Order: sequence, then C-alpha cells, then structure tokens
Amino acid sequence: MSAHEFTIKTTELDAGGKDYSHAIRVAWMRGALEDHEANPTGTEGRVAFRASKSGHDVVVHGTIDAALRVPCARCLEDVDIDVHADVSVLYVPGSKVKDTPKDAEVEYTLEDAEADTLPYDGETVVLDDLVRDELLLGLPMIPLCSDDCPGMSPAPGVGAMSAPETRDIDPRLAPLLAFQGKTTKI
Repeated sequence: MSAHEFTIKTTELDAGGKDYSHAIRVAWMRGALEDHEANPTGTEGRVAFRASKSGHDVVVHGTIDAALRVPCARCLEDVDIDVHADVSVLYVPGSKVKDTPKDAEVEYTLEDAEADTLPYDGETVVLDDLVRDELLLGLPMIPLCSDDCPGMSPAPGVGAMSAPETRDIDPRLAPLLAFQGKTTKI
C-alpha cells in the first residue's frame, strides 16, 4: 500500500468547499485491514465527503460505508457487518500540531479542541488512515451472528448433556466431601 487512495489537494479548495465521492475498493480494504481479523465481504464501500479550506486548515465532513466480515465471538462463523460512520475532522498543517518529545516524562493530555484534529503535510491531505480507523471503530467489540448464538458445538462424540463419570472416591479425600454441601454465612 504505497500509493494513497483518498487524497485532497489543498490547492483545489476554497472556503466554499468541494464534494468528493470515492469507492472503497475491496483490494484497498484487504490491504488496509491485513493486520486485523476483519475482511471485506467482496463488495465495494463508499466514502463521500465535503472538504473546505479555512486559512491553512482543511475541514472534512462526510460518511463512510462498507461491509466487513468478522468471526462471531461465540461460534467463530463469519458475520457480515455493515459499517456506517459519520466523520467530521479538522486537518491542520503538521507544524501546528503540538509535538511532545519522545523522552518527555510528562504524559501529554489531549484537549477537547484537539480530539478531531489531524495533521497533514505539504499540499495534500491523506484520508487513508481516517477511513481505515473509522472502519475498525464501526465494528462491534463482540460481534455475534445472532443474539441467541449457542457458541461452539462440542467435539464429535461428546454429548453436551452426557452424565458425568462416577468413580470411587479416594478415602483420603472423604473428609472434604463434608464441606461440599455446607455454606458459610457472614
């Protein structure tokens, strides 16, 4: 993934803004998500946004839609998830973003005004990382194929309701059986 898929030339923008609409190619999603368990379903997604310029800053508002496939958290069968994300981001020149030294002992605290602010370099705003992050954030933390998913089935030959095997108890452990039925109240 050397070439960027979603870019905005800042020289093309003014205060009035410009609309953009791009397909999110399956191959791009596959490459962007290669270190994650999510995969594209085989259909293209769509990113549509409006970008405008305010001084040197670029304001981006839009939506991202795609279908991703992830394993169910209970049964591990594939689940198709439709991801929809509304985005609103302010891109500022990289020199305006506060940069803390890597060896700083004080932890940097992100202020509310900086939460939706991302840097850009040169005359091109690259949205690839934003699109990837929003796709991943749109996935549920615990994806399920259905609310009543029973989970993984037992191994063949092992019944889920099979009776426990009864064996003779070691006589040295017999005194511990006395504790089995008792409860302690505090």
